[in-house]
Amino acid sequence: MTPLLSLGGLFAKLSLLAIGGVNSTLPAIAHEVVDERHWMTARQFAQLFAIAQSAPGPNMLVCVLIGARVAGVTGGIVAGLAMVLPAGILVMMVSGVWQRFQQARWRRIVQAAILPITAGLVLAAAAVLVKAADTSFLLGAVSAVVAVVNLRSRLHPLWLLAGGAAVGLVLR
Repeated sequence: MTPLLSLGGLFAKLSLLAIGGVNSTLPAIAHEVVDERHWMTARQFAQLFAIAQSAPGPNMLVCVLIGARVAGVTGGIVAGLAMVLPAGILVMMVSGVWQRFQQARWRRIVQAAILPITAGLVLAAAAVLVKAADTSFLLGAVSAVVAVVNLRSRLHPLWLLAGGAAVGLVLR
């Protein structure tokens, strides 16, 4: 199978599972591109994710970067479209029905259930990224400090990112 078809199939499938956005499918994406298809290392995956998160725009940019790494600019375009179009089409098809049952009890139950599921998926994504990025005790300590500061302060995450970058420069 060509890389473009493989990219398109992978991201189209994951697009339909991305409850809460791409971050919720990050463990599945990492498993596919690192463990199954060997397109990159776990560290390279974490680096692409960091680049995607530091750029303005949607979280799905990591898919575009993965596609570009695997198959150039065309791969980036294919991966991006494959991640957006299937879910977008599904949302357009379902949104009318969803609005029609706005007061239905089952809808409120489904909405209440989606929140903890999404939170769990996002935490799993964080675990995958921390595992890939923290290759030493010192890097693990930086991640732990940033997590604590982020949870206990109102400091903007970009300051934490800048602080982590500064620590990285000093350590090199």
